[in-house]
Amino acid sequence: MQVIRKNDKRLIRSWSMYDWANSAYNLVITSTIFPAYYTAITTTEERGDVVVFFGVEVINTALSNFTLALAYLIMAVCLPFLSAYADVQGRKKQMMMFFTYFGAFSCMGLFFFKLETLELGIILFGMAAMGYIGGVLFNNSYLPEIATPDRQDKVSAQGFAYGYVGCVTLQIICLIFILKPDWFGITDGSFGPRLSFLLVGLWWAGFSNIPFRALPNNRRSEIRAAKNLVRTVVIEFKIVLRKIKRLQRIRRFLPAYFFYAAGVQTVMIVAAAFGAKELQLESSKLIITILLIQLVAILGAILMSRLSSVFGNIKVLISVVLVWLGICVASFYITTEIQFYILACIVGLVMGGIQSLSRSTYSKLLPENVSDTASFFSFYDVTEKLAIVMGLVSFALIEQLSHNIRYSALFLSVFFIIGGSLLLRMLRFNKALTP
Repeated sequence: MQVIRKNDKRLIRSWSMYDWANSAYNLVITSTIFPAYYTAITTTEERGDVVVFFGVEVINTALSNFTLALAYLIMAVCLPFLSAYADVQGRKKQMMMFFTYFGAFSCMGLFFFKLETLELGIILFGMAAMGYIGGVLFNNSYLPEIATPDRQDKVSAQGFAYGYVGCVTLQIICLIFILKPDWFGITDGSFGPRLSFLLVGLWWAGFSNIPFRALPNNRRSEIRAAKNLVRTVVIEFKIVLRKIKRLQRIRRFLPAYFFYAAGVQTVMIVAAAFGAKELQLESSKLIITILLIQLVAILGAILMSRLSSVFGNIKVLISVVLVWLGICVASFYITTEIQFYILACIVGLVMGGIQSLSRSTYSKLLPENVSDTASFFSFYDVTEKLAIVMGLVSFALIEQLSHNIRYSALFLSVFFIIGGSLLLRMLRFNKALTP
């Protein structure tokens, strides 16, 4: 097995290219073109924003949020055991490849998504999310292996920066087909968005081959006492769980991360739908706005990395959570396009920073020279996915009951209040997390 040399610039660049590859899914499918396209085709004069899914009437945006919540829930249940299997068998890279191609081909299948194929489109939408979740877990688990703790904030920020540049590049290509279809003789208004979904799959699968070629597989776990593979995986899972229970700093960080991640991830997912419903913004304006958010997010990721080296990870995270709290409250009151754009820029600034810094903070909290990084990072990713389930379900339920998406957005502030309060308990570890 290839030995990883930490802080190798070439290897870190290759690892960062996975963020470049899979962030196209996160932007096009989760945040911009798919939500805009989905809202447009499922809003009709006859039923308004209500759709019929396998015979059940449900609000269109609530349906998509419930679908994502289910995908996250399934993966949250499976990830600890999948990661334990990868650690036991030394198949971390193979698992990363499987989920990448699973998600990429699901995106390609969305090319056939129209209103008359609603059920198929929603299923593929959920499958793509599952592929993304699995791929991210195994990619994240390489961070403590390729960088020393003093470099992990910077390396994590570099990965997110690559991701934002990559997704913006593909988004621009997609926008050309959507906003200028006459250049290519396209007459079907749905063709541009559907082509975008196909391009996301190709982009994701294609560029992922760069890290796949560079990253080595992990060494098999030393836990080989049981002949039955399932039993061995369970033993590995229990060992890692026992280690985490003994690490007070991780036990305190994960609950805090759970709550503020519920708010962050939900805002990122529903932002486009919010702008379309409450401010009646055109799809092109929404897409361009979120495109600009990605560019601002690059600055945010780099800025938070530098601030953490001065003030420490925990203090910076608390400050960013307070900004997110203000965003939720402000979203309840905004009424104009200009206000939406200003708020969007603030979201972009703190979006990249909090994601990048959260990943590197957890990596720093792991024991030194830990070998089963996939299993350890599965708890981080499961925490995030369960948080998203709670965030999306609460957001969708409040909208379904109140028929007012603003109340849903305001409710997210509760998650940031709890998350920020729990982070205060970690201030004693702040100095240890400062390079």
